[in-house]
Amino acid sequence: MSLSLLGGVAQAAPAQAAEPPQPVIGQPAKDKDGCAKIEKSLPTLADWPKVDSRFKGKADDEARIAQILAGMTLEEKVGQMTQPEITSITPDEVKQYAIGSVLNGGGAWPGGNKHATQQDWLNLADAYWNASKTSRTKIPVIWGIDAVHGNNNVYGATVFPHNIGLGAAHDPCLVRDVAGATARQIRATGQDWAFSPTLAVVQDDRWGRTYEGFSEDPRITRSYGFEAINGLQDGATKRIGYNGVIATAKHFIGDGGTLKGQDQGVNPSSEADMINIHGQGYYGALAAGTQTVMVSFNSWTNADLGINEGKLHGSDKAMNQILKGKMGFDGLVVSDWNGIGQVTGCTNSSCPQAINAGIDIVMVPADWKAFITNTIAQVKDGQIPMARIDDAVTRILRVKIRDGLFESQKPSDRSYANSDEALKDNWLARDAARESQTLLKNNGNVLPLKPKSKVLVVGKSADNIQNQTGGWTLSWQGTGNTNADFPNATSILTGIKQDLGDANVTFDEKGDIDPKGYDAVIAVIGETPYAEGVGDLTRKTLEASKLYPEDLAVLDKVSG
Repeated sequence: MSLSLLGGVAQAAPAQAAEPPQPVIGQPAKDKDGCAKIEKSLPTLADWPKVDSRFKGKADDEARIAQILAGMTLEEKVGQMTQPEITSITPDEVKQYAIGSVLNGGGAWPGGNKHATQQDWLNLADAYWNASKTSRTKIPVIWGIDAVHGNNNVYGATVFPHNIGLGAAHDPCLVRDVAGATARQIRATGQDWAFSPTLAVVQDDRWGRTYEGFSEDPRITRSYGFEAINGLQDGATKRIGYNGVIATAKHFIGDGGTLKGQDQGVNPSSEADMINIHGQGYYGALAAGTQTVMVSFNSWTNADLGINEGKLHGSDKAMNQILKGKMGFDGLVVSDWNGIGQVTGCTNSSCPQAINAGIDIVMVPADWKAFITNTIAQVKDGQIPMARIDDAVTRILRVKIRDGLFESQKPSDRSYANSDEALKDNWLARDAARESQTLLKNNGNVLPLKPKSKVLVVGKSADNIQNQTGGWTLSWQGTGNTNADFPNATSILTGIKQDLGDANVTFDEKGDIDPKGYDAVIAVIGETPYAEGVGDLTRKTLEASKLYPEDLAVLDKVSG
């Protein structure tokens, strides 16, 4: 109690309500297999929690970072913050501009060759690496890649079920194992950094990225967020070892909760819902020690609730106050593809608001030279404080040191480099596919099929591996591929023939053959590939008859 003086008389001041202590989240409880448990329920949090990351680094890391930072010019610091795409930057330019990282988007391959070999990928990785190591600062460059279901950009790599399938498995250890295999695949082609996992808690299935989320249930996303980071970073606490790569928790925050499932749209959630629904995957990921977080394209706006953050790429509240402040994240924040250009008043090559809001690495695929010029000028004229630049580069150096890059060999000399075995993991992929299957009903014990059953297989996707693998596979949309582009894969039709024998299987894509006389009809139907907003369902396209006329026609024929 405090006292105040009123007219010379001491009186008791009104008691101040004590603020509830900030919640703290540490390591998750373990299930029977030793992985992060999918809890029966999660406590309702009144505020953003402090997350205790198990990744602490080494004792002398900060002194080492400060020493490197002190010897850098402004131009070199901004170069570290700049991330061009491989199609728009040469190794010589990496050296010239002291570039800190590069990326390849879906459908960008060395030499523009979809069938680029492991050695092709490694040659380019070595070229970028050697360029950075011969620069004045000798700070190693890192290469980020959208490895979202295996190293899916690479010809011949095993791909795994998309996250929605893994979510159906309810198996956190499986997620850890798939992420670990993905890390080895990435090392086999020389990259350092996986832009995964997606931790969206999807609330509207009309969203074109629904399949990239593990679940609409935040309990699953929280558990899986921990194990996906655990697998990618090989359980690291001081240095990411030779089995791991840098992981990315994305997209911060609320991408799965936009109105009508519109990609890059508006999430109107209350802060309480952001904390208790959309934040859950990040609590798991940060506890596991994720070293990077990617910002989301969506806005966070609800005028009725007084929320007007707008595009999250420009939100000081989301990045500085919540992620780095309350949650205590000490890694780096990376933007999404030209994401700064969506912030009010910004362009793809100029956005001091986004940098001031807390973005440390800016993904500027093509306009990176203009971005460097603009950012340097904005620091010099006071729009961006030098302290913010130093903080960003400190975080970038922290992640690179924790990854062991300063002591590492060039990509082609590292563990798993050019390993065909590391690039392929068919047994794990089969297990993941089996666990992700959901049997809705089995009337009359139709399954399992008896040996030598006579089977009619119908549907456009039965012998189409492109349709089986979906978006983010070889190309961004997962389109433009044929079965020949998947030399290590088996179509559903081929698998059925292998199991039952060619003589017992008849394939009729359109379902024109009379199904009478067959023991079973297997209809293989479903979506054709898409990624991001291309897959959004609007009111005009929601009717399945307009989306999948071939599938509905074939079902009508074989069931009629």
